[in-house]
Amino acid sequence: MLARLGIFLLWLMHFLPFRILVWIGNTFGLLLYALAHERRSVANINLRLCFPQMSDAERTQLVRHHFQMFGRALIERSILWWSSAERINSLIKVEGEADFIATQGKPVIFLVPHFVGMDIAGSWISQRRDAISVYAKQKSRYLTELLFNMRKRFRNQRLYSRQQGLRLIVKALREGCPFFYLPDQDQTVKDGAFIPFFGIPAATMTTVPRLAAITNACIVPCVVKLLPGAGGYVLTFYPAWENFPSGDDIQDTRRMNEFIEHRACEIPEQYFWLHKRFKTRPEGEEKFY
Repeated sequence: MLARLGIFLLWLMHFLPFRILVWIGNTFGLLLYALAHERRSVANINLRLCFPQMSDAERTQLVRHHFQMFGRALIERSILWWSSAERINSLIKVEGEADFIATQGKPVIFLVPHFVGMDIAGSWISQRRDAISVYAKQKSRYLTELLFNMRKRFRNQRLYSRQQGLRLIVKALREGCPFFYLPDQDQTVKDGAFIPFFGIPAATMTTVPRLAAITNACIVPCVVKLLPGAGGYVLTFYPAWENFPSGDDIQDTRRMNEFIEHRACEIPEQYFWLHKRFKTRPEGEEKFY
C-alpha cells in the first residue's frame, strides 16, 4: 500500500514545473540524509576509501550533497515515466551526439556507469533505438512490474532479467540491437575478478570485454550530469574505445574502471556512493561494511 501511495504522489509531481521538482528532490534528499543512517555510513566509508586525502568536513559535505542529487534523481523520474517525450528532450543537452549516430546499425554496448542521472540516458536512447537492458527483480511485484513497464515505454525495448544470463543479449547484439549496460556494481567475483577501483580491489564483472569479443561490439560510454536549478541535464557520449577488447580481460576491465574513476572525480556528488561497492573482499581480507 505504501509503495502504491508513493508512486501515486510521484505521478502527481510530474505535472509540476521542473524548478519545483528540483526543489522537492533536494529537500527529499536532505530528509533521506537525516534518516538513512546505514546508507550514509556506506557513502562515508566509500569516500574515505576512494579519497583518503579528503577531510572529514569535506566528506560530510559531499555525502550531504550526494543525497540531494540522489533525491533529485528519484523525484525527477516522474518526468521520465509520465511526461511527454518532448518535455523530456527539452531538458537534455546532448554532447558527442555524433558518437551516438556513428553506432547506427552496428553492435554497440553503451557503457553507463552508476551516476544518479543514468535513467535519463536510458530514456533518451530508448526514444531513438530499440535497445537491450537488464533489470533486477524488486521485493515488491508491483514495483518490479512498474519499473519493467516504464523502461519499455518507448519503442520496442528488450528487457532481460539477470537470471536469464547472456545468451539472449549476445543474440540481440549480433542482430544490431544496442546494449544499455551498467557495469560497476559488486555482484561477487563469480563472473569477474578483483580489479582496482580508486586503488581498492573491487569485485568487477569482466562482461564488457567478453561481450565485445563475442559480438564484435564497440564500446561507447555515456554519462549524464544533473545541472543546478532548472538547467536540466547534460548527456555526454564519448568516442568508441579503440583497441578494445585487447585480448586481456583483466586489463580491459581495469581500463573501464579507470574511465569511471575519472568521471567520478569530475562530478563526485553524482556518483552512486550509496552502493556497497567493496562488499566482496579477497579471501582473508577484513570487510569494510
